[in-house]
Amino acid sequence: MITDVDDYFTQGCGRCDRFGTPDCATSLWAEGIATLRTHCLEAGLTETCKWGHPCYMAGGRNVVLIGALRGDFRLNFFNAALMRDPDGVLERQGPNTRHPDSLRFTDTARLHALTPTIRAYLAEAKGYAEAGITAPKEAAALDLPEELVEALDADPELAEAFATLTPGRQRSYVIALSSAKTAETRQRRVEGFRAKILAGKGAQER
Repeated sequence: MITDVDDYFTQGCGRCDRFGTPDCATSLWAEGIATLRTHCLEAGLTETCKWGHPCYMAGGRNVVLIGALRGDFRLNFFNAALMRDPDGVLERQGPNTRHPDSLRFTDTARLHALTPTIRAYLAEAKGYAEAGITAPKEAAALDLPEELVEALDADPELAEAFATLTPGRQRSYVIALSSAKTAETRQRRVEGFRAKILAGKGAQER
């Protein structure tokens, strides 16, 4: 998995054998994701690389993440519960996503048509991040570490796999992550756990 954000736009995320080939989703949607990158940078967001994807931050908080799949490319918002979405364009990434958080595109024409909306939504999300505003926590069976919540929000495949785990296996990841002393360590552990979660295993299973 890549750690340099420029690699994403030239080769892909590094998660599969299509990395660095013309068949990579980032190659298929090169113009679209490059345009999204420009919008994020022009909004004054700080560009980083997290979970193998371009992540944009403000006030030390994650704001949006760029993604490319075989069927579409997208801009995913963190703290989606705060977004007003007056144009009604945000969609849920999957059946387990609580709030509409994703702007999806299957062609660049719609992307260009929504330029004013994208800029407005980025400014709104940036404002929340800089002000330190977060959505109220919703009641849940488990109090998931923030790093795991962000990873699930950013990765629909991972979110669906985690949702299908037994409560005991889910709890094993919470315990394993909660024992870490720093956010950086928790994030590294989340990245390392991805394959196990996709395989339906608990944190301690081989």
